[in-house]
Amino acid sequence: MANADIYTAALAADGPSGPKPKRRFSRANIFLYGTLIVVSLYYLLPLYVMLVTSVKGMPEIRLGNVFSPPVEVTFQPWVKAWAEACTGINCDGLSRGFWNSVQILIPSVILSIAIASVNGYALSNWKFKGSEVFFTILIIGAFIPYQTMLYPIVILLREIGLMGSIWGLVLVHSVFGMPILTLLFRNYFASIPEELFKAARVDGAGFWQIYFQIMLPMALPIFVVAIILQVTGIWNDFLFGVIYTKPATYPMTVQLNNIVNSVQGIKEYNVNMAATLLTGLVPLIIYFASGKLFVRGIAAGAVKG
Repeated sequence: MANADIYTAALAADGPSGPKPKRRFSRANIFLYGTLIVVSLYYLLPLYVMLVTSVKGMPEIRLGNVFSPPVEVTFQPWVKAWAEACTGINCDGLSRGFWNSVQILIPSVILSIAIASVNGYALSNWKFKGSEVFFTILIIGAFIPYQTMLYPIVILLREIGLMGSIWGLVLVHSVFGMPILTLLFRNYFASIPEELFKAARVDGAGFWQIYFQIMLPMALPIFVVAIILQVTGIWNDFLFGVIYTKPATYPMTVQLNNIVNSVQGIKEYNVNMAATLLTGLVPLIIYFASGKLFVRGIAAGAVKG
């Protein structure tokens, strides 16, 4: 007991040990959170204006109170934007463009990610003669401006009979998504301990067996990153959609442009705002549903060199 008392007295004399607790409201924290709040307001304010405008009637909008909440909520602008708004001679709203976008999005995402994941796996674990040159050429392709390749792709799609079709646009999105996705998968697979790969080779596993049984189960975060990037890029694309498709196969973004920029009749701002929100719902839902996995994928090697 005497020794314990002496030890306790020595600790009391020396004072508390360990790192000094940080103040909750230090200058650095106030500056950090203040900056985050200002940036959040900068991005959320337009979204708020769009949302409240989309549930107002035109008489209320004409009063000019942009930031005021609606006096009487109406969802008729949303109904009209989805099923009744005119885009040229068609008056079926965004519904046709939505299903076109879905038909473009799903095969484009599956094809581009499936091929890029195999490319990244092969380039990180199965080195072959000229692999670095091939990878360099592939990455250079990611930085070539799209505009310089528009006309050659038009000729190519015309020659193979896919110009103006949904599958032609699927091919374009798959090809243009390949370089950056290959880089992401290559860096992620390179961050996985090499011992796992070597042990599988010693046990007699081949290329596809290692890919499906070892690499894929460990690659969920980077697949989520790739899906979010592709879904966002493909769904929000306007340039390729307006060039490589025709009115019957226009994606949702082209339909939105036709609704918002229509010069016929009365300018219905509530319908325009509702159409814009409808167009952006799919990427938002996918991002919020998988946000944690997206951060994990980025942190686990998605941007490592």
